[in-house]
Amino acid sequence: MRETANQFCALGWDVTVVTIHEESWEREYGLDHTLSDLVDPRVRVVELPLAREDLETDIRKFSESRALRPTAWAKRERERHLNFFPELVFGGWRDCVEQGVVDVHRARPADLLLVSCAPYVNLAAAKRLWQEHKVPYAVDFRDGWSVDVIGGGEAFTKDSEAGRWEDEVLREAKAVWCVNDPIADFYRERYPSLADRVEVARNGFDPDSVPEGAEGRTPADDGLVFGYLGSVNFRPEFLETVLDAWREARRRDPLVARSRFEIRGHIGAGASREANAHTELIRKAETDGVAFGGPVAKADVATTYGRWDALVLMLVGGRYVTSGKVYEFMATGLPVISAHAVDHDASTVLDGRPLWTGARGMALEELTGAFIDAARMASEATGDDRAAARAHAERFTRSSLLAPAVRRLSEAVQAGSETAGRVQA
Repeated sequence: MRETANQFCALGWDVTVVTIHEESWEREYGLDHTLSDLVDPRVRVVELPLAREDLETDIRKFSESRALRPTAWAKRERERHLNFFPELVFGGWRDCVEQGVVDVHRARPADLLLVSCAPYVNLAAAKRLWQEHKVPYAVDFRDGWSVDVIGGGEAFTKDSEAGRWEDEVLREAKAVWCVNDPIADFYRERYPSLADRVEVARNGFDPDSVPEGAEGRTPADDGLVFGYLGSVNFRPEFLETVLDAWREARRRDPLVARSRFEIRGHIGAGASREANAHTELIRKAETDGVAFGGPVAKADVATTYGRWDALVLMLVGGRYVTSGKVYEFMATGLPVISAHAVDHDASTVLDGRPLWTGARGMALEELTGAFIDAARMASEATGDDRAAARAHAERFTRSSLLAPAVRRLSEAVQAGSETAGRVQA
């Protein structure tokens, strides 16, 4: 989203970003203001007074019913949101989001509304602004709504309430951005009349997020350092499989046996942040050289990669999932272990990259072999090998991947309006 806003600014647009309070972001995952440092200073930010009540941790603010019957309260809270919009956690935000966007438009009339999903309740603002003021809009879907990116196939039917919402909103959209080709194809097939407006806008990586040079770190006598950077938001059983493969690789291979595995990123949200089954699994694996180092600020990402010898790409889902981290991982020039399904869009991106173990699936034996092979790659790779791995990633910079979509959307809106130049994101 930062890159999107910056690119519209670079094209001469007057950009206003409508978001929620900083305290609300902090309540969920925390904030990294090193991301904010590179936002174009011309971008205006309007914060709406919204927060997830289910993530409130101050028990002094709990109602009696929540304090005494938290499970029943959570069920009623989800049902309450569905009364406003077909989204369990955010549906109740509808009125505030709609009114906030309308107020921004009345103060500074907009020529384009770019809707970021999720939450999908943001689509309601696009619909209202179009109905009341005929402001053109585009949908930045990324992972889509009606596609089940984890399980594959359809998430809900076209005749469901969510299906009717999606159909009605997409019908008038100037463009629909998806994060990869399988998701884009899903929407082209689901809505044939929309096919020419569905566009792939991949995530990509920021060049300043990868370490400079291709020489690599000289492995220490006490072994290698394997690393994972990203959200730990997969099922505990998934993490347990990876850790079991790590233990088995240490048992079989002397180099892996004296190596370490460092996990960095966010684990859980709200009250469950770093206090869940994933954290317990990592703690139990400490004797096997596994450690959790917490989140990494954007400004420190390159340095973090620079301390590692090989990367473990842990991803759920299959052909509909790419992830954002795969681009960073392959741009580092380090060996990459694919801990995900064979039929996965990350495999499409990594295909042909040097210093990649290949996608072997999530069977224990295959993952064990991948750890051992990656250790060998890390210890034997030359500067030329690492340079070739980096070269594979060069076409996936975030700015170059997003630029065509931004440019085409800008031109499409300007072609229909002589005054186009204001965008709300």
